[in-house]
Amino acid sequence: MTDWLTATILVVAGLAALLVVVLLVRDEPAQDRTFVVLGVVELVVLVQLVHGVVALSTTDRDVSGVLFVSYLVGNLLALPIGVFWSLAERTRSGTAVLLVAVITVIALQLRLETIWGGVA
Repeated sequence: MTDWLTATILVVAGLAALLVVVLLVRDEPAQDRTFVVLGVVELVVLVQLVHGVVALSTTDRDVSGVLFVSYLVGNLLALPIGVFWSLAERTRSGTAVLLVAVITVIALQLRLETIWGGVA
């Protein structure tokens, strides 16, 4: 995997987490701008999925393909699940779910780097 893609995901997800924390402190539900930022994170994660599958198919590294692709797909699904849950629960709890989803993306991203390095 490329370092710039990992850094981009970690930065935009970190900014999204910061935005959600501000909403939690203010006791506000997620707003349109929050979902736009989460959409940017999701777009970068989608780019990573495509790039990761292509990189996996062309590498000679000892990487567990099934594990790697399942983490890529899981990373792609974490935010939409959190967003739908947040839209169904328009309270502080729903906003907290968004924070958990963003932190999940960050954690899965870090794990993807470990898997790509050959440590399963």
